[in-house]
Amino acid sequence: MTDHTPGPAHTAEPTPQLLTIAEAALRLRTPVATLRYWRHSGTGPHSFRLGRRVVYRRDDLQSWIDACRHHGASTGT
Repeated sequence: MTDHTPGPAHTAEPTPQLLTIAEAALRLRTPVATLRYWRHSGTGPHSFRLGRRVVYRRDDLQSWIDACRHHGASTGT
């Protein structure tokens, strides 16, 4: 008899820890251009280059969101 129980191959894929600028913009519900401006001006969530791409760590985005909530600021580090 065949076992139809989902195994490790059928489990949900873990969420990526690194987000592209487009993925970060979706998470923050802000335009990509705004994230680019924040990056240029030195405000907004921490980002870094990985090769030619700008990426954001999921934890850094959440920390920045939490800091904004606690300080009542819309941007800043």
